[in-house]
Amino acid sequence: MNPGIFLGVLVQLALLGTLDAAVGLGPLGWLAGAAYGIAVGGFLTYGLHRSTARSLGPADAVTLGRSGLVGCVTALVVDTAGQEIAAMVVIASVALALDAVDGQVARRTGTSSPLGARFDMEVDAYLILILSVVVAQSLGPWVLTIGAMRYVFVAASRLWPWLNNPLPPSLARKTVAAVQGIVLVAAASTILPLWGAYAVTLGALGLLTWSFGRDTWWLLEQHAFSPARRVTADVA
Repeated sequence: MNPGIFLGVLVQLALLGTLDAAVGLGPLGWLAGAAYGIAVGGFLTYGLHRSTARSLGPADAVTLGRSGLVGCVTALVVDTAGQEIAAMVVIASVALALDAVDGQVARRTGTSSPLGARFDMEVDAYLILILSVVVAQSLGPWVLTIGAMRYVFVAASRLWPWLNNPLPPSLARKTVAAVQGIVLVAAASTILPLWGAYAVTLGALGLLTWSFGRDTWWLLEQHAFSPARRVTADVA
């Protein structure tokens, strides 16, 4: 295993130890947090193997640290079923705030990479999934749609490979993704009245549905009117 990745796994375990000392973690929490850290290490090792990079960049190190916080959120949700709300909200908020840091580090150091972008995206998607699990306990199973939408899209791309084609940069897409995390943390924190939590979470789901729908439609248009398909149609 790459030394940087190995260090990331050790940091994950150290964060879990700190969390255990602060709020207490049972065997399930430790198991979930450690399994997450090891899975992330495996994902990064596989990604480095397939890329031209030989080590993690500075932005990847920031994302790896943020991933460690997400591992702590996972441990809390599994071990206490989301009962340690204060600790979970604080940790998730820090993880969300750091999402703006790794991108800036990558741009300023000129170390942006496809692996780093994918790693950042997957950490965000998983955090939204685990937060949706927490919020669903109070608002209902429909909230899980927010966390599952990214994974449904990935599963659909197995059937329709054109969904894997690159999308143009979009500030709207990034904004909608950021809104999901903020809204879910606010809803989980119980600072909002129940009707308010319903309203903002439903609004976030509407925005996410629009964003995925818009991107899917764009990809479908590019696929339908691609030069290769036009040539095939002309021949037919």
